[in-house]
Amino acid sequence: MWVEPYPDISPEKPLFLCILANTGTARIPGISAAGKSPEMTDYTPAADAELVETGRVFSISEPAMCPSGAPTPAVLTRASILLTGIPCLFINAGLNVKPKVPFIDLNAHPGEDIRKTRAVTDAADIYRTSADLGRKLSKLSDLVIIGESVPGGTTTAMGVMRALGYDGRVSSSFPDNPVGIKERVVNEGMKASGIAFGSLKNQPLRAVECMGDPMMAAAAGLVDGLGKKTILAGGTQMVSVLSIIKALGLKRDVSIATTCYVADDKSANFREMTELLGYPGFAADPGFANCAVTGLQMYERGEVKEGVGAGGAMFAAAMLGFSQKEFREKCVEVYRSVFSIS
Repeated sequence: MWVEPYPDISPEKPLFLCILANTGTARIPGISAAGKSPEMTDYTPAADAELVETGRVFSISEPAMCPSGAPTPAVLTRASILLTGIPCLFINAGLNVKPKVPFIDLNAHPGEDIRKTRAVTDAADIYRTSADLGRKLSKLSDLVIIGESVPGGTTTAMGVMRALGYDGRVSSSFPDNPVGIKERVVNEGMKASGIAFGSLKNQPLRAVECMGDPMMAAAAGLVDGLGKKTILAGGTQMVSVLSIIKALGLKRDVSIATTCYVADDKSANFREMTELLGYPGFAADPGFANCAVTGLQMYERGEVKEGVGAGGAMFAAAMLGFSQKEFREKCVEVYRSVFSIS
């Protein structure tokens, strides 16, 4: 099985959502590899949405890549969407650059650097708007998979989990996780907000306001409003959303699905945190060790690891009966098309 445990469910109307947002935290040098430079991370969510939707990008001259040249996980998500035919909707939860494809707009502000006193000024409004949206979407689907594209989001995830009282160790799009930089930024952020470890354990939206990013408020609100079986598609960023959902006391049927690259990341504690929080976790392996494409092989060396709902996209492909080989071949096809490689 290439997704563990096997997703033994058969929804009639699955739906894939991808929340897009920016945070000023991503512009801190050395924090994020989700873009060729800190400044380019502003464009990454828009470019990811464009690639998943059309196979091309319009907001920048080339698809979002790490400084190393490893391709965006939007390649994996597009492969799954093409294989499964599951409809995909994008949600603007606070962008500096909006995608040139259709999206749902929450009319939210981009997140600020968490070293400022308020990272998400409209967290409560985002949550309420997203809950309203979730209630509408619940009438259209019986299983919703929620991914995200938020550069810098693992650092904000660490900040929120610390504020809620969890020692959540987060992953990174870099092969060598810049843990020291993240720890320093989170500590500076907590000092700026006047909070300490666990001091906001009963105020999860306040934790998002101080230390988080807009995606977190949007994802938690959607889960609240949907009230249906929901899969959070992502790694340690979505673990932070689980910690928010738990702190809010939401009783919902929620699971999390990520890639094997995050689940097996020794610098993070994905499996430990999902178990501690009490939610089912899934890990998907695309088998890129057996892939002839160098860009995709880079994932096996710890590049990128996750994003744009890649883990949940693989979960969806397995759920609908596609094999690892079929998925991998579709990834190669998408990669070659996107990067014009024959």
